[in-house]
Amino acid sequence: MTEKTQPGPRELFGDVAPALAGYSEDVLFGQAWKSPELSPRDRSLVTVASLITSGSSEQLTFHLPLAKQNGVTEAELIETITHMAFYAGWPKAMSALTVAREVFRSA
Repeated sequence: MTEKTQPGPRELFGDVAPALAGYSEDVLFGQAWKSPELSPRDRSLVTVASLITSGSSEQLTFHLPLAKQNGVTEAELIETITHMAFYAGWPKAMSALTVAREVFRSA
């Protein structure tokens, strides 16, 4: 089975916002995500929790598959969403769960 690769920021948004796409690809994913103080797995869990907390569930369509690629299981991601319901709010967790169901079904 081959691994699906997701398009990067430049491919997705370079035509509209080349500077933001470049910062995203070079600084965020090129430097911050590669910093050795946190593992990619830990960064994915922190990112997913942060996206749920901020209500940015649309971004989960990118970050849930990335988290799985970084070693987080679907069960751990569902547990993260469930746990965040108590800290971020039920509606945000339910929105995240809706996205997760679609992402996991399409994988």
